[in-house]
Amino acid sequence: MSLYKDYLKEIESRKVDGLHPKPIDDGALVNELIAQIRDLDNEHRDESLNFFIYNTLPGTTSAASVKAKFLKEIILGEAVVKEITPAFAFELLSHMKGGPSVEVLLDLALSENEEVNRDAAEVLKTQVFLYEADTDRLEAAYKAGNEIAADLLDSYAKAEFFTKLPDVDEEIEVVTYIAAEGDISTDLLSPGNQAHSRSDRELHGKCMISEQAQKHIEELKLQHPGKRVMLIAEKGTMGVGSSRMSGVNNVALWTGKKASPYVPFVNFAPVVAGTNGISPIFLTTVGVTGGIGLDLKNWVKKLDADGKPILNNDGNPVLEQKYSVETGTVLKINTKTKKLYNEDGSEELNDVSSAFLPQSVEFMKAGSSYAVVFGKKLQTLAAEVLGIEAPLVFAPSKEVSHAGQGMTAVEKIFNANAVGSTPGKVLHAGSDTRVKVNIVGSQDTTGLMTSQELEAMAATVISPTVDGAYQSGCHTASVWDLKAQANTPKLMSFMHKFGLITGRDPKDVYHPMTDVIHKVLNDITVDDWDIIIGGDSHTRMSKGVAFGADSGTVALALATGEATMPIPESVKVTFKGAMKDYMDFRDVVHATQAQMLQQHGDNVFLGRVIEVHIGTLLADQAFTFTDWTAEMKAKASICISNDETLIGSLELSKARIQVMIDKGMDNDTQVLQGLIDKADKRIAEIRSGEKPALTPDDNAKYAAEVVVDLDLIDEPMIADPDVNNIDVSKRYTHDTIRPISYYGAEKKVDLGFVGSCMVHKGDVKIVAQMLRNLEKEQGKVEFKAPLVVAAPTYNIIDELKEEGDWSVLQKYSGFEFDDTAPKSVARTEYENILYLERPGCNLCMGNQEKAAKGDTVLATSTRLFQGRVVADAEGKKGESLLASTPVVVLSAILGRTPTIEEYKTAVEGIDLTKFAPPLQKPLDSLSVHF
Repeated sequence: MSLYKDYLKEIESRKVDGLHPKPIDDGALVNELIAQIRDLDNEHRDESLNFFIYNTLPGTTSAASVKAKFLKEIILGEAVVKEITPAFAFELLSHMKGGPSVEVLLDLALSENEEVNRDAAEVLKTQVFLYEADTDRLEAAYKAGNEIAADLLDSYAKAEFFTKLPDVDEEIEVVTYIAAEGDISTDLLSPGNQAHSRSDRELHGKCMISEQAQKHIEELKLQHPGKRVMLIAEKGTMGVGSSRMSGVNNVALWTGKKASPYVPFVNFAPVVAGTNGISPIFLTTVGVTGGIGLDLKNWVKKLDADGKPILNNDGNPVLEQKYSVETGTVLKINTKTKKLYNEDGSEELNDVSSAFLPQSVEFMKAGSSYAVVFGKKLQTLAAEVLGIEAPLVFAPSKEVSHAGQGMTAVEKIFNANAVGSTPGKVLHAGSDTRVKVNIVGSQDTTGLMTSQELEAMAATVISPTVDGAYQSGCHTASVWDLKAQANTPKLMSFMHKFGLITGRDPKDVYHPMTDVIHKVLNDITVDDWDIIIGGDSHTRMSKGVAFGADSGTVALALATGEATMPIPESVKVTFKGAMKDYMDFRDVVHATQAQMLQQHGDNVFLGRVIEVHIGTLLADQAFTFTDWTAEMKAKASICISNDETLIGSLELSKARIQVMIDKGMDNDTQVLQGLIDKADKRIAEIRSGEKPALTPDDNAKYAAEVVVDLDLIDEPMIADPDVNNIDVSKRYTHDTIRPISYYGAEKKVDLGFVGSCMVHKGDVKIVAQMLRNLEKEQGKVEFKAPLVVAAPTYNIIDELKEEGDWSVLQKYSGFEFDDTAPKSVARTEYENILYLERPGCNLCMGNQEKAAKGDTVLATSTRLFQGRVVADAEGKKGESLLASTPVVVLSAILGRTPTIEEYKTAVEGIDLTKFAPPLQKPLDSLSVHF
């Protein structure tokens, strides 16, 4: 019984870290458990029973398959286990969610064994994760006259799996815990540097916030039995930065309710809140677990006699407290009145109706959003088989339609991809929709969780309606350590089998790719009408509309080919004026955020789609804008492109997809070739005039409009974490945008980083061009600070080699990645040299590579959150400032931020990313970068 002995050894090793036995997913190990259970005299029988009942993972794991078959034997009397009666065996099957358990239940329900078929049917009535193979069996049995099949279909058509669930409690008592002041990044709830453990829920739970915070939460639970701990972002927004299912899982693990007594470490129904609400993509993740997300509005702007906000010395509004949510405060949430009350219910504190929309309440009742999604699908199918109209059980989808009003770009895309809405009805923002998903992306630090979710919902193959899906290896690209070696091949094998294109071939037929997922998704998106779902907040393509999502929503999109969400409002962003020759497009991106705040005071991008009219930029370059919209707190973004520019972007995508095919990355169903065919079709539609590039209607309605004046952008800008701001809530936001002159050429820079999804091929060419210039001027280039460069994709490196730029970088590099001997240990010290790192996220992810503690880092990346790129040192805070590629390179060479004069001299003659507003004569959008 070697597997069992190995398992016992693992248990002992986990005890050292205060961990329980790891949940079992291996069918071979379960077979050993069963053998020991059958042997009444076996010394391990009792613990084997315990592991079998309480510690075996459900769904489509091999362990679940073996467990379900043994439970079937018990129910049929073929095996006798005194501790597991047939009734208990049925109960265990009811908690296994689908796949093998549903197959067993159908075997029993559709059999002629009258002693068990009715009991099996009653359990099946509670299940929702049925797939075509399951429903096909039911339909065939029903048509053959099987009464139990008819009874099951009748129950499904009535949605009794939902209606017989208990309603959400009318009153929910909570006790508050302030996790932090200011915006709370999901990194606080699930740190990026602990990404390797996300699929081990108990282990990963130990990294939430801090050990002290965890103890405090446990104390609150003991002090307030029966109440739920509500995690709060005081004076900020909860869950900014990413959707991060692991963050919600951790909150649920410490504060939520146990999902099943027979499934360890899976909790649901967390309660989270923020003074400024919940970040939209994080709120979606909260819904996946049937949780509650509250917008507290407990701090409001202080107004003067004229009703205008009073500003402090920094020009920020002064806030005053409307009511206290200090840690340990007991509050009441009434789910019927949708109000928040004080402890005794005598005072109404806030309207929280936005948390209790009909669909949200359904998620809470069902315990998860995708239990509702599958339930609706099952009800519809059952009604169709029976030839009846499905009764209205679920809240009707809200359909908002304004006669005579045109459509924004996102409204057009959602209408074109809508599933199940009223035929012929135009849906506007605010409408609830089911939409077809065209492209899906899974990334490697959440992918293991996505595979777990797929197993849990009993999915075995990608939906045939998905045009293309990709599994990346970019977030763990920097260091091929033992954790990566253990997790990555396992993940790639699962996803390859499921039907995705994978960065690493499980059989090593092609060279392992660590390309940044967003860049690959941007390349394989070949239609401006596509909807993209990806397991990362920076899933924001410059073609179509893309939404960053949690691992569960990604799993749902892969399994069903659909997503469910309201049509978001849009903010229209247009441009006027002209870019100065010495400015880089990254500065236009920063200026957009700064000018938006100047024009509107508040962040009008929050939770909305940014419709950016940027049609003269190719998709690679425009991605710099769409990518940053995650930091603008937008839900998504859409680029409005000119016809010829879009054709150029699609041709570039085709070329890069062809390279992937040539490398051997296509699968048996020829997904990549299908994308090239789809691109050809779209190009033909544009050229013929049959279907021009996507544009909004002239009479579309926007939540707000922002006009960016390019004439006002006269020096490079830096997004500053402002780590010493006296107001804690103002630190580590992306809203502090400063010109380089602010620093007076005195800001010391300890490390420069050119990389992450924010850079394109042109950025790496700029690095080479600057080195050429400085070499010509000075004879040689010396770095006063380390400069780390990580190209986004191997395709880009190959193109740079062909064009002569890579050799320039190699000349000055003191380190160049070697895929035949990848780093096995993360770098902890840096020399003042150029590092050419493997394609991937690198420092931006912060889970493997980091700058030295307390460093001031200037980077092209997206993340400036505390501890992400650089941790604090004793007595010195780490800073991650964000800027354009030329500013980063020059600062690494100087060891400080430059003057505007130094900057202008350094970029003279360099072909920076060009942009001119549409309707003006476009600059050469191909330029030297392409």
